[in-house]
Amino acid sequence: MAVSKTRNLLVDVARQLFARKGVDDTTMNDIALASKKGRRTLYTYFKSKSDIYWAVIESELDRLSQEMEKVAAKDISPDEKILELIYARLDIVKDVVYRNGTLRASFFRDIWTVEACRKNFDKHEILLYRDVLEEGNRQGVFHVENVDLVADILHYSIKGIEAPYIRGLVGSGIPGEESRRCVKKLVFGALGKV
Repeated sequence: MAVSKTRNLLVDVARQLFARKGVDDTTMNDIALASKKGRRTLYTYFKSKSDIYWAVIESELDRLSQEMEKVAAKDISPDEKILELIYARLDIVKDVVYRNGTLRASFFRDIWTVEACRKNFDKHEILLYRDVLEEGNRQGVFHVENVDLVADILHYSIKGIEAPYIRGLVGSGIPGEESRRCVKKLVFGALGKV
């Protein structure tokens, strides 16, 4: 228990420093001092700054995953659930990026590291979409012939609009109600909503 608490503290302190100073300008010594742990303790958990950077990315993805699981567990109809998953995912990613200040530049600049770390998250997200699509098929809400393929397409489509959404380029100037109506039409049309 103490091991996990100490590791989590180090990751959170590193995230805050990376957000404020940037990854390149943060040293392992900065993290040790800010966490009030010795360098030896820091190196017990992480071999290098890139190891702790990786852990920060994983912790942010875990947060995103937990929030999406909460939406998927809601007792609502599959059509509303799929929309909530889409909006929750985009809003949480946007929040993670803005909450991390200077670190967000590293996320975009070092996209291949982030992508490598995201593999497990991406698989989990696709499974959540697949479960909701199957639920919708069973309930007669959707008519999706190939659930696996549609879950993949849904995942990659949403992932593809992350950066424009974060920058406010998607639906800019369109009232929320109209935007939501357009998204419903697009998503439900693709899912063969009955």
